[in-house]
This record gives sequence, C-alpha cells and structure tokens, in this order.
Amino acid sequence: MKDNKDLLRFSIPQLLRWRMKETGDKVALREKDFGCWNSYTWKHYYEYVRKTGLGLREIGFGKGDKIAIISDNIPEALFIAIGAQAVGGLSAAIYQTSLPEEIEGILNYLKVSVVFCSDQEQVDKVAEVREKIPLVEKVIYEDPRGMRSYQSDSWFMFIDELYKHGEKVFKEEPDIFEKLVDEGKPDDVCHFCLTSGTTGLPKGAMLTHKNYINMGLQLTEVDPLEDTDEYLSFLPFAWIGEQMNSFGVAMATGISLNFPESVETSMEDLKEIGPHFMFGAPRIYETIRSQIWLKIDESYWFNRMVYNYFMKVGEEAAGYRMTGRKMPAKLKILAWLGKQMIFRPLVNQIGFLRLRRAYTGGAALGPELFTFYQAIGVNLKQIYGQTEIVGIAYMHRDGDVRPDTVGKPLPGTECRISDEGEILSRSDSVTPGYYDLPEKTEELLEGGWLHSGDAGYIDENGHLVVIDRISDVMHTSDGEMFSPMFLENRLKFSPYIKEAVIFGDKREFVTALINVDPIVVGKWAEDRGISFSTYMDLAGLPEVAELIQGEVAAINRNAEKDHFKIHRFANLYKLLDMDDGELTKTGKIRRKFVSEKYHDLYEALYEKERKEKKVAALYQYQDGQTTTVDTTIHFYTMEN
Repeated sequence: MKDNKDLLRFSIPQLLRWRMKETGDKVALREKDFGCWNSYTWKHYYEYVRKTGLGLREIGFGKGDKIAIISDNIPEALFIAIGAQAVGGLSAAIYQTSLPEEIEGILNYLKVSVVFCSDQEQVDKVAEVREKIPLVEKVIYEDPRGMRSYQSDSWFMFIDELYKHGEKVFKEEPDIFEKLVDEGKPDDVCHFCLTSGTTGLPKGAMLTHKNYINMGLQLTEVDPLEDTDEYLSFLPFAWIGEQMNSFGVAMATGISLNFPESVETSMEDLKEIGPHFMFGAPRIYETIRSQIWLKIDESYWFNRMVYNYFMKVGEEAAGYRMTGRKMPAKLKILAWLGKQMIFRPLVNQIGFLRLRRAYTGGAALGPELFTFYQAIGVNLKQIYGQTEIVGIAYMHRDGDVRPDTVGKPLPGTECRISDEGEILSRSDSVTPGYYDLPEKTEELLEGGWLHSGDAGYIDENGHLVVIDRISDVMHTSDGEMFSPMFLENRLKFSPYIKEAVIFGDKREFVTALINVDPIVVGKWAEDRGISFSTYMDLAGLPEVAELIQGEVAAINRNAEKDHFKIHRFANLYKLLDMDDGELTKTGKIRRKFVSEKYHDLYEALYEKERKEKKVAALYQYQDGQTTTVDTTIHFYTMEN
C-alpha cells in the first residue's frame, strides 16, 4: 500500500481481511488461559470473524441489527463485534459492572436483538430482565461453566454452536462472506460507544469504521508503532480508551493485542508481555506509584537513601527530557547511573522495561505524577479527547511534555475555543451523532464543530489547557472562578489521598470531602502501632486527620490565589464507589449526585464552629451483609 491514508478507504472487516492477506501468519491476538498464552494469527482472526458473522446471519441477524457485548477482554468479544459489522450489523459494549436494570435500559434504548456475554455472571443479569427486553432474540455465551440450567432454553446459545452455524453456511456458500464484507463502507456506523453518563443515563455515540481507523493513523503519525509491538488489553472494552486500540490502532498498525487471564491478574500478565506502549486511566498510574512508594518505604534505610537521592536527580533530568533541552554532562551521567542502579530494575519489576510510551486519559493527572514517571524512565504522556472523537484528539509529543497541558492536536484535527471558552474540535474521527437523540446530536455538533463541554484555552506554546467541565467550573460568593477538578487532582497527588470532592460554588470558601488511601494510610498506621479494623475506623482516626491536615496545608501553601485554598475538610467514612452511583464507570466523580447524597456533610462543612457530626452509615461485612451503624464525622479547619 502506497500510503497509510489509503487504509481510510476500508471498513474494519475489510482492513482485517487486508491484514490477513498481507501478514496472515503473524500473531494478531494472544490470550492467557489457565496460565498459558494461546495465539491467533491474522488468518485465524479473520476465520473466527467469518464463522461468527455467518453464524449470526444464520440465526437471523443482518443489516442494521444490533448486538450488545457484555464481556471481559477476550478475543471472542472482537470476533463477535467485527463479525456483526461484517454482515452489516452494529455492535455495542456494556460495562461488566452494570446492574440488570442498567443493562435493560441500554438494550431497549439501542434496540438490541442479540446479546453476547462472556460468562454466567453476565448471562444471569440479562436473564433477570428477560421479560423487559422484548427485542432480544438470542443470548450467546462464551464460557459454558455454570450454564447447565440454561442449555435446554433455545434463547441461549453457546458460542461453539454459533461457530458451527457459520462453518455450515461457509461450506454451502463459500463466497457469501466476501460479498458481505465488500458491501461495507468506511462511513458506515459500525459501533455504539456509550458515554460515561456523569449527568445521567449514557448516550450511544455512533462511530464509523473511518472514525476508528483515522484515529489510529493520526496517533501513529505522532508516535510511530511497529507491527511487532505488543499491547495489553485490560481496560473495559465498553470504554472508548480500549476500543480505540483494539479497533483503531491495532487495525491501522498491525500490532499484537494481548488479553490477560483476568482483570485481577492483568498487572502480573503485563510483566510477562512487556508491552511497547500502554494506555490507562489515571487511577492505574496512581495505584502503581503507591505500590512503588510502599516497596521503598519497606526497604532498608540505605536503599531508601539511595532511592531518594537518585529520585531528585531523575526529577531534574526529567525536566530536561520533557522540554527537549540538552542535559548538562554531569546530570546526564548521574541520571544514567540512577537508571542502571535503581530505576531500570524497578521499571522491570512492574513490566515497563520495553515501554516506549505510556498514555493517560479519561481524567486529568497531577503534574507531579508526570515528573515521577519521567524521573524513573517511563515516558508518560497525557492525551485528551472524548468518546465522540474516538478518545484521542490531543496529545503530548516526545520532548514537549508539559504536565499542565494535554498537548497539541493530532494531525488532521482542528481546534478552536468558543466565545464562552468551550473547547471545539473537528476531524475525521468525530461521531455523526448520538443514536436516536437528534436534539442532543444538534447540540453536540452545532456549527459543524464537536462541542466538548469542557472549558479550556490554548497557551503560548500551542498546547491545549483543559480547565474543567463548563458545568463544573465554580465561583466563590465573591465571584472568583476556580476549578474543583484542578484542586482535587492536587490533593490526589498525595500518596495518602485516594479521592477528593471539592465544594465551594457560591460559597465563601472552598471545602473538601476526602477519601484516604486504605493501602498506604493503613500501612502508615500499622508502622506506628495504631490499631484499626475497618476503613471507617481508619478514616476516623485523629492521627490520620493530622496526617491529612499536613497534606492539605502543603496544597494551600502552593496555592496561586487565596480562593484556591481549602479552608475546611472532612475524611469520608466510606470509599466513593461506582456501584453506589458516586463514580462513573470510568472513575469520574458524579459531582451532583455526591453533593446531594452527602448534603448534610456538605452543609456542615460551612458551619464554621461545627467540629463533628453523627451520621448513620451503611456498613458492609466481608460476606456481603450490610448493616447501618452510627459514626462520627470530624471537621477540620485549616489555618490559612
């Protein structure tokens, strides 16, 4: 092929077929099962997609029909999605953590006729709402364990049976699949990606073959990938952050996708694969950093001393690398020593030794975290986009990593800032709109530009700076504007703080509800002989409050303006959780929901003289049983 941009004339199934013809014997997919890695070449990949697509067609699935995927990251999820697309259908992915009533709402909204589930847990949830999803004609499952009670019901089908249908059709009509694949067009909608739903039910962003492939090509124009590169697929397939790699980047570049044995083993499996690039939400990098700090804290005093010395050297060297400046000879030698003696073995332990680039997106990341990873030799960079532009539209370049920005637009992406300060984008990766929501689509694409809903500006270096969601930007009672997300991220850089929720809109001062990190703070307490039994106990300890006060005080000392300072805070008695509706599936705070749920605590934060408040808290035992217990929340006022 003369030019990579020629790939834009393909649909995803057509591009898969081209890969099969060009590099059929090369490994395309790899899955760990029972401790062993099983490989699929591009030829195998295409054959399974053919079997799946023709099998779906045999059971009545055709052009314009929709299939929903509720699955762990397994090759079969891609076989199903691309197989459905190959016969003219559309796929959609639903988070595995979704509750039955959420699944019901999505299936009915998208008018889904077939559902694919990876295991019994997901099948059970679909079966629970069977009477409320009349359009669903078939539920296909991959793992037969625990499915005995469903086997006599024709509504359910084992995927092997689907493959047999596909093989039968292929023998009878050997040319039919090729003809169906040929009918696909790059601008056809192929997949519905559900938005994160920070303000309500998710919307189905319609994404085309061209949307995905264009994003993959744009990304690799900035950061080239080889077809020998490896990627670990461990993010939820329902998130655009995973789809952009499995649909877009993999098809555009020919890299190999690797599927871990389970979500629980993904970090261990990552060490075995040693990927060349990685994409993850901020929480992943925050967790890894906390684990590194714990290991250092538990090591001998001499090791800690050496680590701390070379960390300072690494941070200074990172400042030069991130800005593309030439490093002084002495610093270069010291940084090399630190890399060989300390950081190379450390990076190898977490599976990042072959990593050329690591990307983070989905939420903002504290500037200090970039410096930390760059200091230990991990080229961590920020990307920015949204579901409606296939996840990535802006990113840092090597040698131009500015932690307070999200980088520059990808090639072919236009950016402008509206008169209201909203970030607007335009590219071939922008969605045609939301499924069955014409008014929302009109708002999203008004004037031919994608409206992000985020406030931001372009700095003097041409980098995009994201302030916050326009709807979340707050003003004090004096009219001073501030970004709650910015302050929350500053707090979360502390190893002792896992999550924070900032308040202060139309109020005299800024306050915060804080989740302490149970692992790091728990270890801190144990080292000092402070006893506790539950997270609630830990969060309520006066010693922990004093620890967090110190962290908040450090944030306040570095605040650029007085109205950025946090005046009062409380440690929340429970961790914010997506199952409780406090976080979205991608880990973003559902701010309105949290402020309403904890309204009493929110109001108490602004009663300056109040020191504590008793609340009835729901406590869950390890066996899943719950009970209501009384606990006391303490409020702390900072000396600003």
